[in-house]
Amino acid sequence: MTGEVETTARGPMDIRRVMAALPHRYPMLLVDRVVTLVPNQSIHAIKAVSVNEPFFQGHFPTRPIMPGVLIVEAMAQAAGVLVVDSMDLADSGKLVYFMSIDGAKFRTPVEPGCLLDLHVEVTQMRGAVCKFSGKAMIEGKLAAEAHFVAMIADPPKD
Repeated sequence: MTGEVETTARGPMDIRRVMAALPHRYPMLLVDRVVTLVPNQSIHAIKAVSVNEPFFQGHFPTRPIMPGVLIVEAMAQAAGVLVVDSMDLADSGKLVYFMSIDGAKFRTPVEPGCLLDLHVEVTQMRGAVCKFSGKAMIEGKLAAEAHFVAMIADPPKD
């Protein structure tokens, strides 16, 4: 099997496995579970959007809407889970750093009570740099989309 790329879908992954892959914790952990993950290719993850999210206190109190930048962050975190799982980086100390966003578009407001389906695909992997295409969906309807780049690196030295 040496040199072969695994293409078998994995999943589901519960919150414990998500937290093993990501350094994020409340209130910045924006992935609640993984439905499926195809190593080096794609991930379908879920963010359960609750009225108890701290950002809803000020965005906007009379009509709470999830900030677009946090929707993109949720897609990036899903990509982080994909990379960490695909490259077996859990417990390695390596981090997946968000580097750039391109073409972000927001189509539908994300409100409390939504299950945000995060669909992310790898578009390119070159060494430590990975490019992704992501979509955030609510009940099959496009809420947001973006292309983004991340880099695998050691954490900064103290």
